[in-house]
Amino acid sequence: MKFRLSARPPLFPHCSPLHKYRLPFTSFLKTLQTSSRAPSSHNGGGGPGTGTGANSQSNFFLVPGATVATILMLGVLHARRLYDDKKVEEAREKGSEIEFKPDVKASFLKLLPLRTISRFWGSLTSTELPVWMRPYVYRAWARAFHSNLEEVARPLDEYVSLRHFFVRSLKEGARPIDPDPCCLVSPVDGTIVSLGELKRVGAMIEQVKGFSYSVSSLLGASSFLPMISEGNLQEDCSKQENLPREKSKQSWWKISLSFPKVWDPMSASPMKGLFYCVIYLKPGDYHRIHSAVDWNIHVRRHFSGRLFPVNERATRTIGNLYVENERVVLEGQWQEGFMAIAAIGATNIGSIELFIEPDLRTNRPRKKLLHLEPPEERVYEPNGVGLMLKKGDEVAAFNMGSTVVIVFQAPVSEFGFCIRPGDRVRVGEAMGRWHNP
Repeated sequence: MKFRLSARPPLFPHCSPLHKYRLPFTSFLKTLQTSSRAPSSHNGGGGPGTGTGANSQSNFFLVPGATVATILMLGVLHARRLYDDKKVEEAREKGSEIEFKPDVKASFLKLLPLRTISRFWGSLTSTELPVWMRPYVYRAWARAFHSNLEEVARPLDEYVSLRHFFVRSLKEGARPIDPDPCCLVSPVDGTIVSLGELKRVGAMIEQVKGFSYSVSSLLGASSFLPMISEGNLQEDCSKQENLPREKSKQSWWKISLSFPKVWDPMSASPMKGLFYCVIYLKPGDYHRIHSAVDWNIHVRRHFSGRLFPVNERATRTIGNLYVENERVVLEGQWQEGFMAIAAIGATNIGSIELFIEPDLRTNRPRKKLLHLEPPEERVYEPNGVGLMLKKGDEVAAFNMGSTVVIVFQAPVSEFGFCIRPGDRVRVGEAMGRWHNP
């Protein structure tokens, strides 16, 4: 089953057709112009320096607030990126490893309504831009965040808004997929944050030196993650496959109420050959998610959490960052066993578009302040088979920068990563192989 762009529903299904989704820039401008002319008409003005002449001159220099806000946002994001990159580069030059150090700013972020702020920015970046302005805005974005405009599939003036441009598709052949059947390819363009084999009790992933979180907390208490309990592999697998829904919900409540929110099953360890890789997407990166292998997706889980930033500074100052944030988890099987991919949301828009399930909504207003409810879960039919994807198929798209975590089984004695932390990867490039071609 191969998903093609032309056969899919619109990228933003909750707002389709597109003219209902975007904010009409020209209508907004006309409204402002009408309101600005109203006083002169009322006073019967028309003299020099007043009335219609003055208003026409002021309208000539009018810049809509949404456009100003978008430009300011670009500047702030660019300055922040330069600051973070400088700190990381300085640490690497000194040979020091970045450690986890919570600070006051991280605590302050927890008090902000980041989900509401993200929806607000989503509205601003969805504002329809005038055709003549679009190339200038997108080129400015590309210069600020090092995006390659030569790869863009369509002319710049066809992207009606910054959000539309952000989730752009690429030209045919821009991301060739490694054809080796014994390799796993990168599902996104991004920077490798961490990778390795899960060995310790509780299957812990290191967020940054000095802080770890469990992969079970990331994927959910009802995950089919292959774990070994007291050496009884068969019994443990049977319990996971037949886990009642009520018990799963109870487990999730325990996770939600715990602090820190890390589920560490007593005396449970991952099976041999269970690996992970964390990839961070910068604002200038291509933001569509592709399939890393040929696999069958059985389950989708949507965790409605917070929307903290996921940049380098956030990873070393906010504990359980990926577990706290809103995320969509896809879980299934491939030829070597277990496979899961977690798409982590982030501040600014915060939504995740799932091509294989266009009705899914993320970053929705919540009725409750606490996110203690279990994740929304869907089992793809037919049961036991699910949705079949080929290596390189498009799966989802991020709105603004975020992170992807892949957890998978592979032959432990033969598999080896082709990448290391800090490397830049692109969609289709091999991340690991389990034999020499």
